[in-house]
Amino acid sequence: MRVEPTLPPAVLAAIRAPFEAVGATLADVPLVQPLNLILDLAGEGLRARLFVVQAEGGAEACLRPDFTAPVARSHLESGAVEGRYIYQGKAFRAAPEHSERSEEFLQLGLERFDPPATDPVSADVEVTALAWRAASAGGRDDLTLWLGDAALFSAFVETLDLAPILAARLVRIAKRPRLLQAELARAGQGIAEAPGGGELADLLADLPGEGAANLLREVWSLAGVSPVGGRGPAEIAERLVAKAHARRTPALTEAQAAAIVGFRAVQGPPDIALQEIRALAGSAGPALEEAVSAWGARLSQLKALGVPEAAFRFAPGVGQAFDYYDGLTFEVRSQTLGADRPVAAGGRYDGLLARLGGALDARAVGCMVRPWRAFAQGEA
Repeated sequence: MRVEPTLPPAVLAAIRAPFEAVGATLADVPLVQPLNLILDLAGEGLRARLFVVQAEGGAEACLRPDFTAPVARSHLESGAVEGRYIYQGKAFRAAPEHSERSEEFLQLGLERFDPPATDPVSADVEVTALAWRAASAGGRDDLTLWLGDAALFSAFVETLDLAPILAARLVRIAKRPRLLQAELARAGQGIAEAPGGGELADLLADLPGEGAANLLREVWSLAGVSPVGGRGPAEIAERLVAKAHARRTPALTEAQAAAIVGFRAVQGPPDIALQEIRALAGSAGPALEEAVSAWGARLSQLKALGVPEAAFRFAPGVGQAFDYYDGLTFEVRSQTLGADRPVAAGGRYDGLLARLGGALDARAVGCMVRPWRAFAQGEA
């Protein structure tokens, strides 16, 4: 496992300073986190990146891979309606197939929780600008700010005049590349005839969230069965669910599939990228127009807060490795380090609070910075 070098104290203080300047409360969350909580919130796909340990009492747990969910849970337990929290500590990511890529690294960041009446655009901008300042404080001069939007795909799909069941399915699988690619691949095929023997697939397809993988795992446990061939319950459940949905839902037309492929490929300066998305859209969509207008406000405010316009890039799917993001997403990237090692990242995750038992209309947005990556002399 790779352990990051210690950062010079003055550099770390400079990177942390933008977060301290907003008067955030220091958050301290346990190093060991419940495994089911992390998987339920971040998605089964993260399992392979976790260091799983046996917690006291025999329950499965993991070393914290991130601070967002634990800080959010701590905030809800406090009973506060709003708050800003700064954190700093070690996080851990595993890479089973390439042990040299497993990491123990320092992470710092800020989580902001607001009441429903708060303007989400202004809150998005504040957190994004803080992340940019913190990342820039490490001394790198090759940074770009990549912006995305987890909610934009849903607004785009509304313009394509799809059958409601197909539109809902596309939104549901938007962050699951294999399922989405399978849906695109059957474009123009109409509705498939349902073959026999699909009872299990149909049952799994009706379960929300990670329920399919969890049920399959429970059945295997009760039956004393272990999977073979290297496929886990999440991948097997995903394949069965994909087959069930393919039988139930009409297919995209080739034109609709091409529009979605074009949407996913959009990237570049925000003004140009958003124009391309408008051009790819089908019939007039008020949700899409509202989302694009909100981006105009975000970009103007980011420039007013000193983030250079020349650094802006936009791609709808940026930064959505965690399933809980449901609005703005962003990454600060270094040309030297590349797109797969962002210096900072974050986004809006209002829905996460409700999944943790909070109010349905609460608001939340946050960011994290990898200080060693922000350091001009850092290499990872």
